[in-house]
Amino acid sequence: MSVHQGDPAPDFSLPVSGGRTASLAGLRGKPFVLYFYPRADTPGCTREACAFQDALAQLDRIGLTIIGVSRDRLPEIDKFAQKYGLQFPLASDEDGAVSEAYGTWIEKTNYGRKYMGMDRASFLVDKNGRIARIWRRVKVDGHVRQVIEAAEALV
Repeated sequence: MSVHQGDPAPDFSLPVSGGRTASLAGLRGKPFVLYFYPRADTPGCTREACAFQDALAQLDRIGLTIIGVSRDRLPEIDKFAQKYGLQFPLASDEDGAVSEAYGTWIEKTNYGRKYMGMDRASFLVDKNGRIARIWRRVKVDGHVRQVIEAAEALV
């Protein structure tokens, strides 16, 4: 399954770092970004998470909530969040249901070997719960700036 710009955001309720829960219902009325990353505490994922953390004050000013999503188990996510002082929620989609709903669990190829893995992708959801912007196969450098610019255009 995959979603497109303008579609309603697929429903979700996930456990997040710090013993909390993030859900579509809990975010109603507020814009937010779900960003999907392959694995906690790997180089690209760390750079991306730290870039969002560095921009957190600016994101807060424009009223944008950030939620990182991976298929890692919650203990690994908590360790990652603590190690880098990440103050936004990181969600565990261990069974992959949310990744499937957003179309981020995809077939990949590495040195000719095919396998299933997470597409580094981000979804900007507007206050009405609709997908306002999608970035797939995200390149980490400059991505947070793209998210901020798109979010500022929403408000």
